[in-house]
Amino acid sequence: MTLAEAAAQAASITDARALADLRREVEDELEAAARSGDFRERALAYRAIGQLHFNQKEELLRRGLDDESPACRGSALLSLEALSHGHPGAVNAARPLLHRLVTEDPNQAVRRLAVLCLKNGSPTSDTITLLAHLAQETDDRELRSTAETVHRTLRQRAAAR
Repeated sequence: MTLAEAAAQAASITDARALADLRREVEDELEAAARSGDFRERALAYRAIGQLHFNQKEELLRRGLDDESPACRGSALLSLEALSHGHPGAVNAARPLLHRLVTEDPNQAVRRLAVLCLKNGSPTSDTITLLAHLAQETDDRELRSTAETVHRTLRQRAAAR
């Protein structure tokens, strides 16, 4: 079974043991694809981490956040966002990288995805301040809207604490 087939099959698996078996089956291929010279293979590997609920591969995802390819960074962000639903630790561990992507990445889609990932993290003051500034200062309308929405969500969560 290829990595792409396993990632597609993972969506229909509800049994935790079957999903764990599938992860074991493709683990070596996933690691090899993440090291590939072809950005398409790396992007597939980073996206498969989230689709396979591969929490043990968070360090590999962080490497994806630093990838030279925007497609790879975007795929890693999609997986990080998926893995962090209800588990803010994944986002909290990658917060400095996410802040850098939000403020410095040349690709606007990557910046928006990084903002969306921050939504699943703890509502820290530095993130709330960063998003407030971004919502007021950025020229990109979609990025501004995303930052406003996530800022509002994190501020509400912080107030509820």
